[in-house]
Amino acid sequence: MTAAKAIFLVGLAVCLIPITPPWAALLLGIAIALSLGNPFPKQSKNGSKILLQVCVVLLGFSMDLGTVLKAGSQGILFALASITCVFLLGWQLQRLLKLRPVAGLLVSTGTAICGGSAIAAMSAVTDADQEDVSVAVGTVFILNAIALLVFPPLGRHFGLTQEQFGTWAGIAIHDVASVVGAGKAYGPIALDVGTAVKLSRVLYLIPITLGAAWWMRRTHSKPADEQIGQGNSAAAFPFFIIGFVLASVLRTYVPALADNAAQIKTVATVGLACALFLIGSGITRRTLRQVGVRPLILGVILWVFISVASFAVIRLTS
Repeated sequence: MTAAKAIFLVGLAVCLIPITPPWAALLLGIAIALSLGNPFPKQSKNGSKILLQVCVVLLGFSMDLGTVLKAGSQGILFALASITCVFLLGWQLQRLLKLRPVAGLLVSTGTAICGGSAIAAMSAVTDADQEDVSVAVGTVFILNAIALLVFPPLGRHFGLTQEQFGTWAGIAIHDVASVVGAGKAYGPIALDVGTAVKLSRVLYLIPITLGAAWWMRRTHSKPADEQIGQGNSAAAFPFFIIGFVLASVLRTYVPALADNAAQIKTVATVGLACALFLIGSGITRRTLRQVGVRPLILGVILWVFISVASFAVIRLTS
């Protein structure tokens, strides 16, 4: 076994440790790829796609459907408006910044819905390139970490109630875990409200990813004679989204699964870290130079927009 293969496998083993955060796994994969190269390029690409889909399904077990639907029904118009505005703004900015459409779509999805998990689902539907997924996830994780640190002090500075802060955090902080962290720092009511609001937004993954799958089929379709004998992953129906919904239903109505939801979510988090390591390992210096800082600019603008807009609406309506 070569040194590159041994180091790659050690890096993958590190990602199997539950305390390894997904962003660290991504950076580790990129570091190995840029310094030593990826000794398993084909296996990494195929494995990352399968892992992402499996992890999205497993994350469904973290959702209590009743609580999520209740939270979603209370602010359905606000959620639809905010998600739609983020996608429209992201589409316009992607064109202005001359980003690849799929890269812009991934960043917009992570900002509008639920961070890395949403990017994972969308990347599986759109058959996104590894560099697009890596840059989108990296952008969202950077902003996610910043939000976790600055939101609680900002909430206290502006005198937000726990209900107001929980709603704000659930809308404007990308990832469920960071919403939980910020909610804990602010208070128990903020934690409950923020978690419910964020999880209710996860449900919007279903129509959005189905719509993206339809769009990919339409824009990437080939003549019938060119498709013979060829798989077309961009046109495949996203069955894993159905699995995500079924997992949520089972978690809600099967007590044994509800009791083990935390352990299942841990497995999903570990799997996501491994998938991001594999994605990061597919990055090269050339692709990083091609991508540049434009996805980060897009992510910052979208994040500032949804943070400020949601804060203003919450203050005016409650």
